[in-house]
Amino acid sequence: MMNRWREILVVVVVLIGPITQALASGQHNAANYYRTNSTPSAGITEQKAITIAQQHVKGKVLAINHSDDVYRIKILSQQGTIHIILINALDGTIISTH
Repeated sequence: MMNRWREILVVVVVLIGPITQALASGQHNAANYYRTNSTPSAGITEQKAITIAQQHVKGKVLAINHSDDVYRIKILSQQGTIHIILINALDGTIISTH
Protein backbone atom coordinates (compact mmCIF):
# COMPACT_ATOMS: atom_id res chain seq x y z
CA MET A 1 0.00 0.00 0.00
CA MET A 2 2.85 2.40 0.85
CA ASN A 3 4.47 1.83 -2.57
CA ARG A 4 1.18 2.70 -4.24
CA TRP A 5 1.05 6.08 -2.43
CA ARG A 6 4.67 6.70 -3.37
CA GLU A 7 3.87 6.05 -7.04
CA ILE A 8 0.90 8.42 -6.89
CA LEU A 9 3.02 11.09 -5.24
CA VAL A 10 5.72 10.75 -7.91
CA VAL A 11 3.13 11.07 -10.69
CA VAL A 12 1.64 14.18 -9.07
CA VAL A 13 5.05 15.81 -8.66
CA VAL A 14 6.01 15.00 -12.24
CA LEU A 15 2.77 16.49 -13.56
CA ILE A 16 2.80 19.61 -11.37
CA GLY A 17 6.42 20.62 -12.16
CA PRO A 18 5.83 21.73 -15.78
CA ILE A 19 2.51 23.36 -14.88
CA THR A 20 4.18 25.42 -12.16
CA GLN A 21 6.99 26.45 -14.53
CA ALA A 22 4.50 27.48 -17.21
CA LEU A 23 2.53 29.59 -14.75
CA ALA A 24 5.68 31.25 -13.42
CA SER A 25 6.87 31.97 -16.97
CA GLY A 26 3.52 33.52 -17.84
CA GLN A 27 3.66 35.78 -14.81
CA HIS A 28 7.22 36.82 -15.66
CA ASN A 29 6.25 37.65 -19.25
CA ALA A 30 3.20 39.61 -18.10
CA ALA A 31 5.30 41.60 -15.64
CA ASN A 32 7.80 42.45 -18.39
CA TYR A 33 5.02 43.46 -20.77
CA TYR A 34 3.46 45.88 -18.34
CA ARG A 35 6.85 47.15 -17.19
CA THR A 36 8.11 47.99 -20.66
CA ASN A 37 4.80 49.22 -22.01
CA SER A 38 3.53 51.12 -19.02
CA THR A 39 2.38 54.66 -19.60
CA PRO A 40 1.91 57.17 -16.84
CA SER A 41 -1.31 59.15 -17.11
CA ALA A 42 -1.01 61.32 -20.24
CA GLY A 43 2.74 60.72 -20.46
CA ILE A 44 5.46 58.78 -22.24
CA THR A 45 6.22 55.06 -22.00
CA GLU A 46 9.32 53.61 -20.38
CA GLN A 47 10.56 52.62 -23.83
CA LYS A 48 10.24 56.22 -25.04
CA ALA A 49 12.10 57.43 -21.93
CA ILE A 50 14.89 54.93 -22.64
CA THR A 51 15.13 56.14 -26.24
CA ILE A 52 15.41 59.76 -25.08
CA ALA A 53 18.07 58.85 -22.50
CA GLN A 54 20.10 56.83 -25.01
CA GLN A 55 20.06 59.75 -27.43
CA HIS A 56 21.78 61.75 -24.71
CA VAL A 57 24.15 58.99 -23.46
CA LYS A 58 25.03 56.04 -25.68
CA GLY A 59 25.21 52.80 -23.72
CA LYS A 60 23.45 49.94 -22.01
CA VAL A 61 20.44 50.58 -19.76
CA LEU A 62 21.11 49.04 -16.37
CA ALA A 63 17.89 50.09 -14.62
CA ILE A 64 14.80 52.23 -14.98
CA ASN A 65 12.49 53.42 -12.21
CA HIS A 66 9.34 55.50 -12.37
CA SER A 67 7.94 57.62 -9.56
CA ASP A 68 6.33 61.04 -9.17
CA ASP A 69 6.14 61.60 -12.95
CA VAL A 70 9.90 61.09 -13.33
CA TYR A 71 11.80 58.26 -14.99
CA ARG A 72 15.22 57.58 -13.45
CA ILE A 73 17.38 55.74 -15.99
CA LYS A 74 20.81 54.31 -15.18
CA ILE A 75 23.05 53.81 -18.22
CA LEU A 76 26.50 52.26 -18.52
CA SER A 77 28.17 54.34 -21.23
CA GLN A 78 30.39 52.94 -23.96
CA GLN A 79 33.32 54.48 -22.08
CA GLY A 80 32.47 52.47 -18.95
CA THR A 81 30.99 55.24 -16.80
CA ILE A 82 27.56 55.13 -15.18
CA HIS A 83 25.13 57.96 -15.88
CA ILE A 84 21.81 58.72 -14.19
CA ILE A 85 19.31 60.53 -16.39
CA LEU A 86 16.07 61.93 -15.02
CA ILE A 87 13.30 62.36 -17.58
CA ASN A 88 9.94 64.04 -17.12
CA ALA A 89 7.44 61.19 -17.56
CA LEU A 90 4.73 63.57 -18.75
CA ASP A 91 6.49 65.33 -21.63
CA GLY A 92 9.83 63.50 -22.13
CA THR A 93 12.12 66.43 -21.32
CA ILE A 94 15.44 65.72 -19.65
CA ILE A 95 15.38 67.02 -16.08
CA SER A 96 18.98 66.28 -15.21
CA THR A 97 21.97 64.09 -15.97
CA HIS A 98 24.78 63.02 -13.70
